[in-house]
Amino acid sequence: MARKSPRSSHYHRARIRHFFLTRGLNRISGDRLRQRRRADGVELREIRLDIPGWPGDLDGLRIAHLSDLHIGDLMTVDDAIDIIGSIGNMNPDLICNTGDVVDLDCMDLSGFFEAAADLQPPLGNYLVLGNHDELDDPASVAAQAGNAGIHVLRNEATTASDGDRTIRIGGIDWARSSSACRRHVDAAATGDIQLLLSHNPKAFDRAAELGIPLTLSGHTHGGQIARKNRPNANLALAMTHRRNAGIYEKGDSRLFVTVGAGDLFPLRMNCPAEVVLLTIHRPADA
Repeated sequence: MARKSPRSSHYHRARIRHFFLTRGLNRISGDRLRQRRRADGVELREIRLDIPGWPGDLDGLRIAHLSDLHIGDLMTVDDAIDIIGSIGNMNPDLICNTGDVVDLDCMDLSGFFEAAADLQPPLGNYLVLGNHDELDDPASVAAQAGNAGIHVLRNEATTASDGDRTIRIGGIDWARSSSACRRHVDAAATGDIQLLLSHNPKAFDRAAELGIPLTLSGHTHGGQIARKNRPNANLALAMTHRRNAGIYEKGDSRLFVTVGAGDLFPLRMNCPAEVVLLTIHRPADA
């Protein structure tokens, strides 16, 4: 794919990380680590989430949440298409991908995005970009998704309706710091948003301040290595991601952070890769 601009310093630093952590570890293992991870597969989890501020007419909404595929050396496009196929069996009302579709280099992702779009959930299919999508050619990632019929949200919001239900969904581009996340959320928070998509969980503080009921994020991978039966005690916590796996509350707002479907390095311990179906309810006493 032809490039339109020079690669950034972030890309070149990521390439060094990729050489040692992603590709290097696997080569040392003779490809056994990658093969073992692929054999472990991706768990399909179903979670009920009660949110006091959730609209009553959206009670029972089913959201398929996918993130952090990292298509590249450790996951092929065909692997990702297989994961998308499993989402179809969940019968979601909408599909939300919170970024890092690619690991390092942009590539032909049309087959993956077309497979996702073919699922045609009644309330749509949405994507925000992660930090890895931004490394090489974010415009190409966004364009390929958009051309397939995926709604790419870049510091903006959109309204979806299936005739019976209406939901307003905001989505923000990758931002590293809490202050940058705050600015992006403010740009996207037009109208009465019920759902915010942000690769970085740090956006949740501002989302909760604005009364947005639900934020979905990824990015942390849950550290990929966690203590047994303690998914929040993991390598991501050591890297200052205090909200790194599962459900978090702030007032009436909720954040769900998925540990992702793909890998930064070819190993997971007590932190299986996942795709999650969230069923959202408004508590009866809310």
